[in-house]
Amino acid sequence: MERLPGFRDFYPEPLPSKDAWSADARRYLFDSWRSVARRYGFREYDGPPLEPLELYTAKSGDEIVGQLYNFVDKGDRAVAMRPEMTPTLARMVAAHQRNYPKPIKWFSIPQLFRYERQQKGRLREHFQLNADVFGENDRAADAELIALLIDSLRSLGLTEADFVVRLSSRNAWQEFFTRGGGTPESSYAFFQVIDKLEREQESESAAKLASLGFSLEAVKGFIAAAQPTEELQQILGNLEARGLKEFIKIDYNVIRGLAYYTGPVFEAFDRKGEFRAIAGGGRYDNLVKLVSGGRVELPALGFGMGDVVLMELLRARGKLPAFTSGVEVYCLVEEESRRPAALRMVQALRDAGRAVEYPLTPAKPDKQFKRAMELGARWVVQPEMLADGTFQARVKELSTRQERTVPLSELVASLQAV
Repeated sequence: MERLPGFRDFYPEPLPSKDAWSADARRYLFDSWRSVARRYGFREYDGPPLEPLELYTAKSGDEIVGQLYNFVDKGDRAVAMRPEMTPTLARMVAAHQRNYPKPIKWFSIPQLFRYERQQKGRLREHFQLNADVFGENDRAADAELIALLIDSLRSLGLTEADFVVRLSSRNAWQEFFTRGGGTPESSYAFFQVIDKLEREQESESAAKLASLGFSLEAVKGFIAAAQPTEELQQILGNLEARGLKEFIKIDYNVIRGLAYYTGPVFEAFDRKGEFRAIAGGGRYDNLVKLVSGGRVELPALGFGMGDVVLMELLRARGKLPAFTSGVEVYCLVEEESRRPAALRMVQALRDAGRAVEYPLTPAKPDKQFKRAMELGARWVVQPEMLADGTFQARVKELSTRQERTVPLSELVASLQAV
């Protein structure tokens, strides 16, 4: 039996093959994400991996169905595996926002599923850091969220030489569109062209724009000028005060979801341009109202950062640490008559918070010692019987080869003091 295409197995290190995914690296990434989010005052939440299909079609339209793992369940309900977390979050916030002081600052690390063509940096499942703020209109919230994104990447060893956050605004584009004589009926078509500028031939984009009354030269001139609007100036000033401005670039090529975002938007990319977007997000002030059927209206903004592209970037830049077994102490059982004493040592050390391994079955001492070395243990301990029939502990520190003996009652304290 083999795993399904687009899904992953995660193995403990050392990995069995070069294309295997590391469970240790995943834990390292999640720990880092959680640590930074909590430093920013974000609280963790979660939701079900299975939701009503309508939750996603209400946000993205019926065309999203082709990208989903969806089916009719035994209760005759149309359901889908979650392809993103924000609709679930909007549903949760709409239902209970009165129970939480504003702004609401929450994060999660869900596993998400999309049935789509596999390509570099995109699989049919991935994990993702989602961070969102509800109930705050001021652009300070936008800056706070972007700062969280920057620091989440910095915590992994990445610097301004490794990545950049490209900042844009749907409002800036709307102003350009209105000044150019655009009409409400043609706005969606216009923004579709802008969204595909970097992916389509210039001649094709020029023809589409001309049919809407715009020139490609004017559009390219607007992008090249990169003149920040007042709202983007507020965000830039906030980030500059934190010393983070060098991570930001105004780039109106970024436009993101056409029927979703309502204000400032942003995407993080590696500086060398070797990978897909690392993260993306922005303002989506209408989603809670949409999901709640108009009952609740809350401004909102957020971003998502997936693990697939980020892990590829960290590997390419040599930013992942060396992962070990985590075992600190190996308890050697030289003679089976000493196993009860050894088990008392093992339990005492584990109760004190030490990671301890020992041989489950009889084995030669040299084989046990080799196992301790393979695990990268710092200490090898073993019980030694005294003349009166009691035991003491022999402790050997593997890095220095220094040995000492301590009473069993002092073993835990002797390792804590080191």
